[in-house]
Amino acid sequence: MVTALYASLLTLVMLWLSIEVIKQRRNNQVAYADGGVESLQVARSAQSNAMDYIPITVILMALLEFNGANVWLIHVIGIAFVAGRIIHGKSILARSLKGRKQGMYLTFASMVSLVVLNLIYLPFDKLM
Repeated sequence: MVTALYASLLTLVMLWLSIEVIKQRRNNQVAYADGGVESLQVARSAQSNAMDYIPITVILMALLEFNGANVWLIHVIGIAFVAGRIIHGKSILARSLKGRKQGMYLTFASMVSLVVLNLIYLPFDKLM
C-alpha cells in the first residue's frame, strides 16, 4: 500500500515538529500552554498546523488508493504534500511568510486534487 509510505513520512514530520515544541518548552521552562513565550507559540503553531492537515489528507490518499487510482497519482500527490508540509513547517519556525505560502499552496493543491480524484474514482455502482 503506497499510502503507508506517505503516512510514515508524514508521521516523521509530525514528530519533528513535536520535538521542536519540546525543545522550546525545555529551553523556556514552560510546562503547559505557551507561557507567553513567542518562540514556543511559533513552534506550537507549526505543530498544530501539521496536525490539522496531515490526518485527513492521509485518509483521502488511502481512500483514493483503495478505490483503484493509479499508483503514480498517489506518488505525485504524496510527494507534493510531504514537500508542502516540510516547507511550511520550516518556514513557520524560521518566520518566513514566503515559504509558508509555498507550503500551503502545495498542501491545498494536494488536498483539492485528492478530493477531485476521490470523486472521479468513487465506485458509484457500489453505492446503492
